[in-house]
Amino acid sequence: MKSDQGIYRKFVKRQMDFILSLLGILFLGPVFIIVAMLVKKKLGKPVLFKQDRPGLNGEIFKMYKFRTMTDAKDVDGELLPDNIRLTSFGQFLRSTSLDELPELFNILKGDMSIIGPRPLLVSYLPLYNDHQKRRHEVRPGLSGLAQVNGRNAISWEDKFNLDVKYVDSVSFVTDWKIIITTIKKVFVKEGISSETATTMEPFQGNEKS
Repeated sequence: MKSDQGIYRKFVKRQMDFILSLLGILFLGPVFIIVAMLVKKKLGKPVLFKQDRPGLNGEIFKMYKFRTMTDAKDVDGELLPDNIRLTSFGQFLRSTSLDELPELFNILKGDMSIIGPRPLLVSYLPLYNDHQKRRHEVRPGLSGLAQVNGRNAISWEDKFNLDVKYVDSVSFVTDWKIIITTIKKVFVKEGISSETATTMEPFQGNEKS
């Protein structure tokens, strides 16, 4: 790791995250209120979706998002498949990334970063190989290298490789390139879903050689 990268990771990145997330929350306050009211009206309560996710060094934190699905259940009381519970309004929130706005509070708290590998499910932790585990050497991000290079439209292997590539190349310039590219991607709505799933197929682990 270059000395300037080390300085950025240790002394600058967290401070930048705090300032940007605070400014984002203040600037987007009206948007938070409008989206929350619409979610309550169209999808019901609770407005926020909370889920445990692994963060820095695999430590578990509670991640916040606006809910995008209904609680519709079948005759046996089981939740219906995601593609049925995901309404057109929920799809709109995902396609515009408005559902992820509450993660700014996670960034403000220090659970997440503006840029880093996306926080995945806790159940995936025992499935990673040593290379893939390295994605937890940095805080998870609101966006990341994998998100600007295909998001959910690329394979898990490619996603993890990009996550680790980011871990090895964290810098001020890299982060701002990803931030700018992310803003562009939000407007063109690329890579929101894979070819066969509403978002991304579950990670099943690595093939044994």
